[in-house]
Amino acid sequence: MNFITILKQAIRFGVVFLYGSTGETIVEKSGHLNLGIPGIMCLGGVGGCMGAYWAYSGLYHGASTAHLGLVIFLIILSAVAMAMIFGGLGGLLYGLFTITMRCNQNVTGLTLTTFGAGVLGFWGTQMGDKEIYFAPVSRFAFTKPLFFFNSTVPEDWFSTIFLSHGVLVYLGIFIAILVAIYIKFTRSGLAMRAVGENPAAADAAGINVIAHKYISCVVGAAISGIGGAFYLLDCTRGSLEYVIDAMGWLAVALVIFSLWRPGVGIIGSVIFGFLYILPQYIEGVDLAEKELLKVIPYAATALVLIVISFFNKRETQPPAALGLPYFREDR
Repeated sequence: MNFITILKQAIRFGVVFLYGSTGETIVEKSGHLNLGIPGIMCLGGVGGCMGAYWAYSGLYHGASTAHLGLVIFLIILSAVAMAMIFGGLGGLLYGLFTITMRCNQNVTGLTLTTFGAGVLGFWGTQMGDKEIYFAPVSRFAFTKPLFFFNSTVPEDWFSTIFLSHGVLVYLGIFIAILVAIYIKFTRSGLAMRAVGENPAAADAAGINVIAHKYISCVVGAAISGIGGAFYLLDCTRGSLEYVIDAMGWLAVALVIFSLWRPGVGIIGSVIFGFLYILPQYIEGVDLAEKELLKVIPYAATALVLIVISFFNKRETQPPAALGLPYFREDR
């Protein structure tokens, strides 16, 4: 397999991390450290598969050839919507415990990760022959190249790398760009950053701190949920593999690697995707050595943390109030 094909797969797998890191960046910018992102991605995978299958079974068999494009759009829309609902509910649960009930953020996040992984595993065992349910949906709507839907992708390198992906790859990149613009250039994004840096000062300035925290937790979790659905419906081609939580931890690591910038996260996601799939293409090493090579993304994140610790610039640091509970009565 040549380098162009490997890079194509790196982009594809990297988008899983991109969805998770983009959602977690929104949460962390509001001052909350949500270690439940891996579990939320599991919940999003469950919701996305359910939404895609319901739409597929209800629309495909009765649709004419002329309406197949609309059917595919509705299937993808249903999958994304359900993934966001399931992920958003996970974020709402996290917000309820950490914002309203003032529970420890780390413990709540880890509990949510365990819960989400358990839900995915239990749900998957109830599906019987999983390939029968989701493989046809994946082939029909999610793995087909968006720009060459009814034709073969040209052999040139540009088309292979940039134009041969399914719709959810481009949606993930678009969301990351949109979030980057929102955080940096909008009034609401500035208010969210103020809440993450100094919630007491933001509260004194008239910003509704609790509302911004809840919105960030729910919206960030909803975006992360799409990543779980994308992994199952595109990357694994409808096969229910229970490793979404592992992908979620890499997504959390990518937030640090990209220095809390979703735009930089796009490039970082490709790097992470490349490092993640590289071991399976290396010949002459045994399985244990290949598994050891998967540690590289985590090592790269640790290296970035070490490097930025030497440069005490505010732009490279996490939000000042990250992980700290806010009690208005303590002002």
